[in-house]
Parts: sequence; C-alpha cells; structure tokens
Amino acid sequence: MHWQTARFRIDLAQPRVMGIVNVTPDSFSDGGRYGSTGAALAHCERLLAEGADILDIGGESTRPGSPPVPLEEELARVLPAVREAVRLNVPVSVDTYKPQVMRQALDIGADIVNDIWALRQPGAARAVASHPACGVCLMHMHGEPQTMQRSPMQGDAVPQVLGFLRERTSALQALGVAADRVAWDPGIGFGKTVEQNFALLARQQELLAEGRPLLVGWSRKASLGQVSGLPLPERMVPSVAAALMAVERGARIVRVHDVRETVAALKVWSATVRMNPGGKEGSPSP
Repeated sequence: MHWQTARFRIDLAQPRVMGIVNVTPDSFSDGGRYGSTGAALAHCERLLAEGADILDIGGESTRPGSPPVPLEEELARVLPAVREAVRLNVPVSVDTYKPQVMRQALDIGADIVNDIWALRQPGAARAVASHPACGVCLMHMHGEPQTMQRSPMQGDAVPQVLGFLRERTSALQALGVAADRVAWDPGIGFGKTVEQNFALLARQQELLAEGRPLLVGWSRKASLGQVSGLPLPERMVPSVAAALMAVERGARIVRVHDVRETVAALKVWSATVRMNPGGKEGSPSP
C-alpha cells in the first residue's frame, strides 16, 4: 500500500508517524507555542529528528467550541510555515477546510490536504481535483467544531463513518482524483461520544474494507482523559497506547504530538511483528 502525494509516493508497508505542527494561538493542546515562523520551523525540525515521517501544519484550531478563523489570518499563519517546511524534503500536509488555503499551500509545495470537513466546503473538492497529484485525507465529522460535542451523533458510529467516507470518496473520484491519493480518518473526538470513539478503535478493521489507508488521530483527545482520569498535559502515555492499538488494528498513519515516544513504541511493535512467523508487518495480529 502507498499514498500518492504531490512530491512523494509514501510507502505504507510500515506505519508512518505524522507530527502535528499547530501555528495557532488557541489549539487545545499546544496553542501559542509555535505561532512564529521561526518557532514553527524549529518545531518541524525537532519532530523530524524524533522520527516523524510527515508534517501536518494547521492554522485554525478545531477543538470543540473553537471559533472560525478569518481567511487572511489563516493564510498569514500557514503559508510562511509551509514555505519553510517544504524545504526540509519531507511530505508536508496542510490541515485546513478552506479551498483558498488549500490552493495557495499546494502552489508553494505542500503535498497533502488534510480536511476535517472531507472537502464539503464549497470549492474544496475542486481545489484538490485541480491539482495533478496531491494527497488528501478525508475525515468524518458529525456537526461542526462550534457545536459538535453538544449534540454528538447517535447510534452505531462505525457503519455511519464508513458510509460517509465511501460517499465522499466517490464524489472525489467522480472529479478525477485517483484512488491512491485518498486516505481516510474516522475523526476521533469529532462529534462522537466516548463510547463511539472507542468502538471505532475496537472495530477499526471494518473501516479497512475499501482498502484505503487509514490515518488516525488519538493524540491527547478528551476520550483518553475520560477513561484514564488524566488531565491534558499528562495524556502522553494513553496517546501512545491508543496510537499503538490503532496500528495493531491496521492504521497506516498516526497523527501525534508526542513523536519520539510514539516512534519508540512502534519500533517495539515492529520488532514483535518480525519475530512472529505467522504475522505480517502492517496487518493486525490474528
């Protein structure tokens, strides 16, 4: 399996780690720490030194209740960071739902569009389709960031998420986007209850039926705090555990804050898989 992006054909025979680079003042975990271009670049370099395979740069917080950011402000935050990051010769993702940000970030060298709205905003699907080879991650979100946790989705989340991602992929393919450019994200924490989030992890293999690479983001999420009793600054261990279980169940990319610790845990997992003559790296254990 691979993921075709603008500059890179990412080999997914082994799981990949996407390091989070928030150039925002109000992200739920590290808002305000990497707002300047210099600080963002230093953070990118640190994440790569710790073992990140992909950098994901975002200029608007999507935590529950977060207000939208004006277009010009998001562009001012994101574009300088993307311009510097692409010089590091690694895949660079831009976390945005605005088509204008997508187009301008792709124009200066970004490789991937990571969209929490799954390209449902007007013009977003066309922005991706007009690019010859960029990768895209389609995420499931129930509702919108301002209200999604006030009225979370009802019922069994797994078939609803699967049906939604299938529909969005079909719509994108109808515009000419090749299948190998598309990854899926079940949207942990985006309009879902704690029980639904963990059902998506427990039954994650059901999301692999279409053969799409699965990108999962559990890092420091509120559901981990609910089950562990740990506050946000102390959720590194639960985050690594969730990432490891996601990979064990077939995820190919994990989006994380704690790159060094996640990479170390995945090395242990990989060594165990190699020692299992009946197993296969990249597949869930029997």
